[in-house]
Amino acid sequence: MELKSYIDYLVNFIRETVQKANADGVIVGISGGIDSAVVANLAKLAFPNNYLTVWMPINSSKEDLDCVQELISQNNLNSTTVELALTFNTLKSDLEKTNIELSKLSLANSKARLRMTTLYALGQAQNYLVLGTDNMDEWHIGYFTKFGDGGVDIVPLIHLLKSEVRAAAKILNVPESIINRKPTAGLWENQTDEQEIGFSYDEIDDYLLGKPSSNLLIEKIDYLHKISEHKRNSAIQPKEYQRKK
Repeated sequence: MELKSYIDYLVNFIRETVQKANADGVIVGISGGIDSAVVANLAKLAFPNNYLTVWMPINSSKEDLDCVQELISQNNLNSTTVELALTFNTLKSDLEKTNIELSKLSLANSKARLRMTTLYALGQAQNYLVLGTDNMDEWHIGYFTKFGDGGVDIVPLIHLLKSEVRAAAKILNVPESIINRKPTAGLWENQTDEQEIGFSYDEIDDYLLGKPSSNLLIEKIDYLHKISEHKRNSAIQPKEYQRKK
């Protein structure tokens, strides 16, 4: 299937899924990154009059803001802003009172979970389903926050490689500044996805396509996939209790 045809399918898939849920539209968080930019455009195509994009900065960079503003302007998106820095700082302060040492990543993941809570509050108020932005690469290695950006109703990009997301972005007229930007989850200052993961999205793409990869890369990806299995499933359950009859 050509990518353009698959994009058309995704638009219909989103529309049909929402209708089956007896919902009225969709909501998605935008970050200034390519994945959320693509999903924002899918949302608009699926529900031109019943969608909302939400920018939720938490001490976000100027580049994030510039990309978000350009996306909203160029793609004429319906959008609102919820500033979460104060909320996050309050949570961080209260957590520190427990005297439990918080890791850099645990705090970063808390940002994603605050954004999830925000999207569901706004979405529920309008009877909208929440669209996720994770792509096939991220989903496979578990590069998302459980009950954060992974806490969604629909994951439209789950079968698209990162390279295919970039191609979809061009089809959907996403700004070049976003397409060419180094992928970042904005977890902390100057953070980039590939630096944190330890290898490139192109390498993950090749692995998922079955192309030759080094043994070390295969081991790393297989390991990340294995330890993140719980993220892709519902809560792990014990065996069923056998009651006496």
